[in-house]
Amino acid sequence: MLLCVTASHKTASFELLERLSRTPDDVAPTIVGMAPCVQGAVVLATCNRFEAYVEMDEPVTAAGAIGVEAVIEAVESATGIPAADLDGAYAVHSGRRVAEHLFSVASGLESVVSGEGEIAGQVRRALKSARKDGTTSPELERLFQRASQAQRKVKNVTALGRAGRSLVRLALELADSRIADWSAERVLLVGTGAYAAVTLATLRERGAVDISVYSPSGRAEIFAAKHDIRPVPAEEYARTAAHSSLLITCTTATEPVLGPEHLQHPVGLAAAGCPVGVPTRASQLVVDLGMPRNVDPAVASLEGVALLDLETIRLHAPLEELQATDAARSVVREAAETFHVVGARQSVTPSVVAFRSHIFELLEREIARARSRGDEDGKVEQALRHLSGVLLHTPTVRAHELAAAGRADEFAAALATLYGITPAADSVEDAATA
Repeated sequence: MLLCVTASHKTASFELLERLSRTPDDVAPTIVGMAPCVQGAVVLATCNRFEAYVEMDEPVTAAGAIGVEAVIEAVESATGIPAADLDGAYAVHSGRRVAEHLFSVASGLESVVSGEGEIAGQVRRALKSARKDGTTSPELERLFQRASQAQRKVKNVTALGRAGRSLVRLALELADSRIADWSAERVLLVGTGAYAAVTLATLRERGAVDISVYSPSGRAEIFAAKHDIRPVPAEEYARTAAHSSLLITCTTATEPVLGPEHLQHPVGLAAAGCPVGVPTRASQLVVDLGMPRNVDPAVASLEGVALLDLETIRLHAPLEELQATDAARSVVREAAETFHVVGARQSVTPSVVAFRSHIFELLEREIARARSRGDEDGKVEQALRHLSGVLLHTPTVRAHELAAAGRADEFAAALATLYGITPAADSVEDAATA
């Protein structure tokens, strides 16, 4: 069975989500090692959600409860967050609900900004990370691959993607009220990852031209050369930060990379002709897109400095585009139902194959016997093959109907009771990985 334990901006505080996002890479391997019945785990950690998708061994009694306990214990082990702190901050989906939830997440329907585009890439990277760690499973592979397909269909057939705005765009729209002329802004971009590229493109759309980049991990020069902006070396970071009018941080650092000591840096202030302790201009805007926080909250207390972080951005997220959202949810529900039906049919496939093999084995025996008794014109063989097809048709159709209703085990039990047939282990494995 599939299970999802999710903490998001809808269920958990920003502070808790920030703590959860500090060490997400260790959680999936820890979950898989918690109990033998855990078949696989994929962890999706973004700026507004932390989710663990787990495949459990279906026959295990109370598999759902065991799975949730494994996730909570793994989170506590990997992040140091006591299980008590998670009470009431997460929701659990199981069975059919898991696919619909992930497909909604991948399509941007569960994001702070409905329809935002970054989440699709984050879902793909979560699966890639699980593959790298060896924690994925055949059913989780199928789940995440179908999630990407559902997201693309939502994007192609609904207006959600056009209506939805990314967090970067929303942040800069909120900054519009403070910025009269984007071309006059001295912009410092802190970070060189995927968000940094999106941020840079959005800044240029708005007319910003004076842009420099600093990377805590030392990748500023490569990023700057690729995008034709100025790199900032480590020794000039504080001076550049103090002298910038707009600072945008979007790194994966687990500790703040920008604090009051940077914006009040003596060298930077002296170069700007300002006394120490006074910002280099009447107003500095700091936009923190990092999770965990890239900016020390104390920055907001500095005179002349305004801080716009993810928590603030979330409060200003626009109302959903209802018509586009309704159409997108219909696509998601249809995709989730297809995922379930296909999975159910795959679950009954080994039994159907075993049944057909049994009938065909009997058929070949009777054909051989007919030939030995003089069936030279093949009419008996033809009649036997027709009869076997008729006999197979109704049980096969019924098997798929039972599977679609979640009753595949009844067909398997009937075969075992009536014919003593059980699917071969390799047939079960083949169906799972189909």
